Amino acid sequence: MVRAVSAAETAARTYAWAIQADGLRVRAGRRMAVDGLDLAMDTGVHGLLGPNGAGKTTLVRSIATVLRPAGGTLTLLGEQVNGRVDLRGLRRQIGYLPQEFGYYRRFTVREFVEYMAWLKEMPSAETPGAVQRAIERVGLADRADDRMKTLSGGMLRRAGIAQAIVNDPRILLLDEPTAGLDPDQRLQFRALLRELGTDTCVLVSTHLVEDVAAACTDVVLMDAGRLVFQGAPAGLAAAAGADTGAGDSAAERGYSAILRRHRETEA
Repeated sequence: MVRAVSAAETAARTYAWAIQADGLRVRAGRRMAVDGLDLAMDTGVHGLLGPNGAGKTTLVRSIATVLRPAGGTLTLLGEQVNGRVDLRGLRRQIGYLPQEFGYYRRFTVREFVEYMAWLKEMPSAETPGAVQRAIERVGLADRADDRMKTLSGGMLRRAGIAQAIVNDPRILLLDEPTAGLDPDQRLQFRALLRELGTDTCVLVSTHLVEDVAAACTDVVLMDAGRLVFQGAPAGLAAAAGADTGAGDSAAERGYSAILRRHRETEA
């Protein structure tokens, strides 16, 4: 479920969402990339859409506790992030795949995922089994002992997803996870998303509207740091109305229509 939450409602609520933002403001350099965002998310797959510069990556990085809020409040798994110094406990419950992730080229896939499990302070007795499960879930079991430097771009992306899920996170953040994946791999990835969303709060930031329409239960559309649409993928398609476009899906037309109407209102 994804919905805007007022400050008054938040004050009265005792239920702890997986991710909750109230008037959230986050800077990216000198720019306020996220500006007054009210949002609540729980178990399920949530698609984050928006044009370049909309604030998607900044929002994801703030939820990953990489960036600190400049204003408003951000609460993760019932714990407020603002002003916290020690976030290690929270980070152990988060999985994060950034747009670009670092790795040692000479590591094998297994060594890479094991290393990330160690950084997440997973118990050593649980690590081998968790690593194997993560590698199998992303379809890299047959490449587990290959060096990272030998992998294609799509395989590297899958290795990145494996490290993000190795700790069975309660919050999973994926920034452009299908970059470099071929059509068949994207279909497999959508199936994995649906599986993960049964007991995890998954937030997927992407430019691919069709990935969101096919795999996500909810859609969040941002523009210029603000929320301009939230709801089910069917609502995104319905926003297209009578608009037609050769080769364009209803979801893609709805995405464009919502942005156009928002910008006309703001002008």
